[in-house]
Amino acid sequence: MAIDTGRFVRSNRTQAATAGKPSRVGGVATWADERLGLGTAMKKNLRKVFPDHWSFMLGEIALWSFVVLLLTGVFLTLWFQPSMAEVTYEGSYDPLRGIHMSQAYASTLDISFEVRGGLLMRQMHHWAAMLFIAAMLVHLMRVFLTGAFRKPRELNWVIGGLLLLLGTLEGFAGYSLPDDLLSGTGLRAADGFMKATPVVGTYMSFFLFGGEFPGEVIIPRLYIAHVLLIPGLILALITAHMLLLVYHKHTQWPGPGRTEHNVVGFPMLPVYMAKAGGFFFMVFGITALMGGLLAINPVWRYGPYDPSKVTAGSQPDWYMGWPDGALRIFPGWESHFLGHTLSWNVFLPIIVLPGLLFTIVVLLPFLESWVTGDKREHHLLQRPRNAPTRTAVMAALMTFYGLLWAAGGNDILAINFGLSINAITQFMRVAVFLGPVLAFVVTRRWCISLQRHDNAQLLHGYETGIIMRSAEGGYSERHLPINGARAYTLTARDRDQIHPAPPTVDDNGVRAPGSRVQAVRARLSEKMYGHNVQKPTREELEEAHHHVEHEQELKG
Repeated sequence: MAIDTGRFVRSNRTQAATAGKPSRVGGVATWADERLGLGTAMKKNLRKVFPDHWSFMLGEIALWSFVVLLLTGVFLTLWFQPSMAEVTYEGSYDPLRGIHMSQAYASTLDISFEVRGGLLMRQMHHWAAMLFIAAMLVHLMRVFLTGAFRKPRELNWVIGGLLLLLGTLEGFAGYSLPDDLLSGTGLRAADGFMKATPVVGTYMSFFLFGGEFPGEVIIPRLYIAHVLLIPGLILALITAHMLLLVYHKHTQWPGPGRTEHNVVGFPMLPVYMAKAGGFFFMVFGITALMGGLLAINPVWRYGPYDPSKVTAGSQPDWYMGWPDGALRIFPGWESHFLGHTLSWNVFLPIIVLPGLLFTIVVLLPFLESWVTGDKREHHLLQRPRNAPTRTAVMAALMTFYGLLWAAGGNDILAINFGLSINAITQFMRVAVFLGPVLAFVVTRRWCISLQRHDNAQLLHGYETGIIMRSAEGGYSERHLPINGARAYTLTARDRDQIHPAPPTVDDNGVRAPGSRVQAVRARLSEKMYGHNVQKPTREELEEAHHHVEHEQELKG
């Protein structure tokens, strides 16, 4: 019997082995491997293990949404004309026929009504953009709540924050391209935001628009940014994000057999690759279903941009709603200096607040690492309840975000619920300060209560719902010990270590350098961990189990 191995023929007969002619595919693969080492690298990485949990799919939704954006975007670029030259519309949409408009808006109408499948592609593109940013936001929340941003993944957290920022800018540039009434209103607002920046605001606006608003170059410039510059940056950051993910290995939830030094899951090929491929088609299919059935951004209803026709009820895409809400509820503060008006009511909520909030979010891993003094590598995820302060911080941030987002639709809320828009605005001005504090306190206490519940299960077992009566006539509920896998999951966490306060003076009575900073760090560490419920010790568990066994013997 002869066995063909691709390059040689081995035989178990008496004849000597003879060289065989390799196949074309095998020859090409061998040629590439000898020069690039692809075979060795692929053999290692294609067998790389990935853990399996539904929450890990959130990042994949963002990835596949971006792929849908690329595919539909390529289709749209074939017909879109990024020009502000004025033309007369002669297309098939009767209400706008004979109206003067920009070539960009006319080509958008042609894509919607003249190009076969054009409206489907437009709406798929817009829905995919919504889904892309939403999935990134929820994915970042999952990473933060589970502690997946800790060493050695701080850089990946920063990359995720940059991707969210670039995705928002990409979305703004994209929905500004049609040059309809709604997008033109958004551009006019952006022009006002830039001009509110002290000293350099007018120069920034003049540079972007190529002169006075709106100019003749803003649509071509946004087009280049939208189809080339920002997608290139996003693609580069996604590549870096995935490479770091492979290099650091994937985090995993605690459970039997899972440690900080291994990964329990399925190999990339064939299991994970098949699941990821199927998930892509699910995301694509749902996006296509939304694009075909759910109308979004009907630009033909708005008409071409005309500053005299802006109406109430104009709303940006959802991810731009929270800065719009901050703008709406901010007091009308202005000051005058040397003949110049400083519009703090625009500069602070639109320029300062988003930049400050983004900086805080990016620095969160480094701030937590400094407070805790934890320099270890972490590959096991934390349950949100086991980090009460961190979970409460995220709840406060999302409450702040949600209230500003709701404030961005204060006019819609007033119309639909018959309320006073002034009353809504006054309420929001107070709620954006009190709401996050209330959310922080409630979430933190909730997490601590869940920690106590976990410890009660470990020490006394779970509640069975069986009520027993003793000989003395007393009633009690019967508890049974939890299974080993559940107990392992509940105990697979470290006991929190509060950073001690250093001495303020040395042996000679001289104030120690940096003692004030370290004292602040110690107080923050106490606030962060002081009220946490620590997992039971081995002695406490053994004593509780002996007590339960003794009770079972008495009741049995």
